[in-house]
Amino acid sequence: MSQLPLQHRVGNARRSFFERGAAPVGIVPDTILQSWQRCLRGGLLVDAQPEVEPLPDARLRELRERQQRLWRLARPELDGLAGDIAATGSIVLLTDEDGWILDAEGSPAFLDKAGRVALMPGVRWDETTVGTNAIGTAIVEGRSVEVRGGEHYFAPHGILTCSATPIFDPYGQRVGVLDISGDARQQHLHARVLARQAVAHIEHRYFDQGLADCELVRLHHDRTLLGTAREGILGFRNGRLVAANRAGLALFGLDHRDIGHAPYAALFDAPLSRLHDDGALIDRQGRALHGALTATSAPAARRPVPSPAPRPATASPPALRAPLQADASPLFDSAQLESLERARRVLDAQLPVLVLGETGSGKEVFARELHRRSARADRPFVAVNCAALPEGLIEAELFGYEEGAFTGARRSGSTGLLRQAQGGVLFLDEIGDMPLALQPRLLRVLQERTLSPLGGGKTVQLDFALICATHRDLEQAMAEGAFRSDLYYRIADHAVRLPALRAQGDRVPLVRGLWERLGQGRQLQQATVDALAAYAWPGNLRQLASCLRTLVALSDPGSMIAPDALPAYVRVAPVAAQVATSTPATGALDAITQAAMRDALAAADGNVTRAARALGISRSTLYRRLG
Repeated sequence: MSQLPLQHRVGNARRSFFERGAAPVGIVPDTILQSWQRCLRGGLLVDAQPEVEPLPDARLRELRERQQRLWRLARPELDGLAGDIAATGSIVLLTDEDGWILDAEGSPAFLDKAGRVALMPGVRWDETTVGTNAIGTAIVEGRSVEVRGGEHYFAPHGILTCSATPIFDPYGQRVGVLDISGDARQQHLHARVLARQAVAHIEHRYFDQGLADCELVRLHHDRTLLGTAREGILGFRNGRLVAANRAGLALFGLDHRDIGHAPYAALFDAPLSRLHDDGALIDRQGRALHGALTATSAPAARRPVPSPAPRPATASPPALRAPLQADASPLFDSAQLESLERARRVLDAQLPVLVLGETGSGKEVFARELHRRSARADRPFVAVNCAALPEGLIEAELFGYEEGAFTGARRSGSTGLLRQAQGGVLFLDEIGDMPLALQPRLLRVLQERTLSPLGGGKTVQLDFALICATHRDLEQAMAEGAFRSDLYYRIADHAVRLPALRAQGDRVPLVRGLWERLGQGRQLQQATVDALAAYAWPGNLRQLASCLRTLVALSDPGSMIAPDALPAYVRVAPVAAQVATSTPATGALDAITQAAMRDALAAADGNVTRAARALGISRSTLYRRLG
């Protein structure tokens, strides 16, 4: 993206697109460019004045009455945000599923200014009516969208900067949009994050009274976050996922389109009754998730069933081909078990451990098992994905802040993720993607083991063991100036490199061991095992486990699975896989990886979501590697 100021950059993009008919790729976000193209195809004249009139008061009252439940559940967030953002000259708006504005609150001065461009209750802000805007474009995209100044389609809307997030009900249906809008001449660094957080609370409230004839499972890696808006909620009926919140979907890499289709057996190894026994469920990736099960009788009785404390972890891990009863621990071979024991001794000596490995190689699984075996096993395990934290709020999220530390800060402040790990283990995943500007502060915290929240406040003494992980080459990053050498030497006292799956010589025992856990009594023909073991698995263990879960979902109980049931990318790639295990050249492996991804895309008839799911990787990774 160009480094020109936003106003100049967007001005250049508008001239390029609207006057010369060129596509300003890389000058404005793709979301904005695609919206402009939709509006142009829809016949909207960019030089025209959008003709909108608010609904009469009687019609607006009818609209609000139809959306009474949405308004009631959103009301606490509207009140809280309105008070917090009014001082910044911003407003918060609530719309229905079609973009009709139901309510607007916040700065009185900006409410008046917004009203001059019809950003007010009773007006529909969808793309087909008012062109590119955060509310309408978020409806089209089905996700959070930010539209700044001149990125709006119609010039009069250039006075606005807006951040909108769709609101979904438990069944994955869009029911509304929450938007934060302000003056385009000011920076609104946190508006998008605040809108997302507010929507998470609204969506969480939809589950407060339970769902008819539905078993609700509330899950999180951290037991202390159960009952909060950050817990994942999944609803099952007759063994199929029929309801979920955003956090629950994210736990398993699903999206709203999977509601109504994903079977329970594709997500978990054990029945829901396990929650009553030991307060945790093991998912198909071998992760232990703390949880609570909501009763399934009358709605009035739908309250979370308290979970007993987890049973103590066993001292020794299961063997590679352990039966299902040992599913509380992931699969490790003898070399990995030795690495775990060495890492445990280092961690218990208060020294940091750095886990290196490709995407999908099991770095977080390794870290969680290391925590389970450590002296801090009964204390929190707090995982922080440094690549996923919003850039504008990463410092506040990590270190916490005091009341009033920045615009939009919560009135009560925030403890921050580092303090949530107090007494336990802090896992900094993708540490190689941490912004360079933030690395010195993290280094200072790790050296001094004290923390001062943003905005001042009392210095806090920290006590946690540290595990970091990355798929990046940190030595190369240091050479390029993208990672500080002093931070590297502070976190790399003991490094563990997890091998890529293609580097393992005999993969047959691993395939059979995973299948014993995931196969649910089904059998694999020997030729099927051989094909699975021969494939290079560019997505590593995550991709292999995803493939096996798919085989289970597409086969009948007790069946014998033949090679023709395998995905096309596995059936056609045994030669490539053999080359991968014998050719260490990076270029050759990259070519094999790309070939496997293209095969998966072809097998999915060009559907990127299905191809990524079959490979066990994210859609963004697939786009990036094939781009």
